[in-house]
Amino acid sequence: MGFLRVRRTAAAIVLGCAALAGCAGGEESPLLAKGTLVAGVRPDLPGLGVRLPDGRFEGLDVDVARYVAGRLGMGVRFRPALARDRERLLREGEVDLVLTFWVEPEWKLRLAFAGPYYLSYQDILVRADEREVRGVRDLKGRRLCAVAGAGAAEQVIEERQVAAVPVPARGYDECAAMLADRRVDAITTNDTILAGLQKRQGTGFRLVNARFGERRTGIGMRRDDPGGCEAVNKAITRMYQDGTAARLMGKWFGGSGLDLSVVEVPQFEGCE
Repeated sequence: MGFLRVRRTAAAIVLGCAALAGCAGGEESPLLAKGTLVAGVRPDLPGLGVRLPDGRFEGLDVDVARYVAGRLGMGVRFRPALARDRERLLREGEVDLVLTFWVEPEWKLRLAFAGPYYLSYQDILVRADEREVRGVRDLKGRRLCAVAGAGAAEQVIEERQVAAVPVPARGYDECAAMLADRRVDAITTNDTILAGLQKRQGTGFRLVNARFGERRTGIGMRRDDPGGCEAVNKAITRMYQDGTAARLMGKWFGGSGLDLSVVEVPQFEGCE
């Protein structure tokens, strides 16, 4: 199975750092003093994080959080963290970490990031019968779903200077509904998010595979705990080394059209 081939160079570097006494600054970690991690995960992203009718969560982010907690010898519980709420939840101490967080310079001024725990690209999801959208420039003049707090539509309109028409939405479930009934023409965000929506929808949607703008998806944490951040980095390194990362990507996104032939180990952010 092609998705099991993993590049490991960066992991070896990070693991070596994590094994050194001085890497985390020698400070006691509030995170590691806890018995249970509280992980904020998206409740509205099939494949990454969804909240089931019985209240349980499932998806890649849920499995990654469980793996990290297990490597740290801790339990884990989950709470929903929508894009618009995630920074507040961290700042107010309601969660210890938040998954599916783009590592962007603006957010690095206020938050620390462990990982990234996977690399992805921004991409485009359209209806299966839409054949004229082949790349980001083809979104000009088209209605583009814009999830509050996510920043993906803004990347197209402001950074790429493509004059798409943003249509506000509260989450990607709403985007998918609007795409299905033709209130919007396209959705753009991480290819993994779009792959999860496509896999749930089946033949109704098509992933364009435009792959523009590498997206480094990290675990958001508070800035006052470099020791905890380094410990999470070490757990992510192990996740790649023991094959768990590749297995989880295949579990959640296999058959979606997403290219899983190589699962690359990301170059980690610094925790200081």
